[in-house]
Amino acid sequence: MLKGGDVAKEIVGAYQHLGIDINQQSWLYHLTALFVLLISVWVGYRLTRLVLQSKLTRFVLHTRNQWDDALHRHKFFRRCSHLVPAVLLYLLSGFLYDVDSQWLIALHKLAIIYTFAIGVSIGSAFLNTAEHIYNRSALAKRAPITGFIQVGKLFLTIAAALFSIAVLLDKSPALLLSGLGAITAILLLLFKDTILGFVAGIQIAANRMVNTGDWVELPKYGADGTVLEVGLTTVKVQNWDNTISTVPTYTLITDSVKNWRGMTESGGRRIKRSINIDIQSIRFCDEAMLEQFSNIRFIKDYIQSKKQELSQFHQQQQIDIHDLVNARRLTNIGTLRAYMRAYLQHHPQVNQDMTLMVRQLPPTEYGLPLELYCFSKDKSWINYEGIQADIFDHLLAILPVFGLRAYQRVSDYRHSDTVQH
Repeated sequence: MLKGGDVAKEIVGAYQHLGIDINQQSWLYHLTALFVLLISVWVGYRLTRLVLQSKLTRFVLHTRNQWDDALHRHKFFRRCSHLVPAVLLYLLSGFLYDVDSQWLIALHKLAIIYTFAIGVSIGSAFLNTAEHIYNRSALAKRAPITGFIQVGKLFLTIAAALFSIAVLLDKSPALLLSGLGAITAILLLLFKDTILGFVAGIQIAANRMVNTGDWVELPKYGADGTVLEVGLTTVKVQNWDNTISTVPTYTLITDSVKNWRGMTESGGRRIKRSINIDIQSIRFCDEAMLEQFSNIRFIKDYIQSKKQELSQFHQQQQIDIHDLVNARRLTNIGTLRAYMRAYLQHHPQVNQDMTLMVRQLPPTEYGLPLELYCFSKDKSWINYEGIQADIFDHLLAILPVFGLRAYQRVSDYRHSDTVQH
């Protein structure tokens, strides 16, 4: 069995057989030894890759399990193949150099540090796989783990860096950790956003404040769109114009954030819009108008019941119906409100189990606002806008039927009247 230095003697003997006098301290020997070492490491790596690609990959892709496919997709097995060169570098260097050789010490340290780096790479691939599998589950909509995955990667990197420094300096990692207390303030300053993001990530996950896929608004940062990723230090939001806004994670708990998840999980999307009615077009209804309104299906029963109610009121109060001050009469604006309420109650795209009303807002210099407040069943943005537009198209079109006009600051209505007069 070969022992340390045996291969070195074979190399020296081969050169001496060729008539070249060298020893283990000459530069020619070092070049030859490094060449042999690199060739051996490269061959070992290529053979490992060949086995993984031809055998293991084929086996993984033909199994019914999804987790091994995810490992393959995130190059977990490919990164594991780099362990072979590290092991070969550590073992073969012992056959090329003596135990007390500085070259052997340096190559062993290099192999160990290389192993730490590969460990970080393999750990990252495993964490990416875990995140991928988790994001495909229903639980991901309730608590994103991207921030925690990034924290895990950060800890792996810091641990690998710490152990690598310990190997280079021939010091204990515990000794290095004890020395970190002196530079805690500097570390806190350097990792301020990371620490804040980690704490914010815990609160966000625990309280379900923001999840991937939520529609959020952050006016301070000009973000309005869908959350793509809740990371350790940043949150990516795809705005409706397809631009990407990146905001610090901790701002989700320190600044005002509007989350539309409640709307998407509810039974409808709110329609809350008003039109301004020209106050000068509001008047009492005469008999001809009431007769005309009686032919409208949605308010036919309303008109009849109101007539009976007013008739009973006048009889009980002994009020003459021609009394201009004390007699109660229907108005065209009130009748329009009754019609729009009945129209919404019969609309197939309006949720009848949620708040539905037609109300007047305080009059302004722009007229009397008449507001429709209801919820559409369809919450999709495009369909929602179509439903809302159809309702107000109908409202604007029927205003003349009730003798009403929508207010416009610059209107050709009075201009045409002036021209005719």
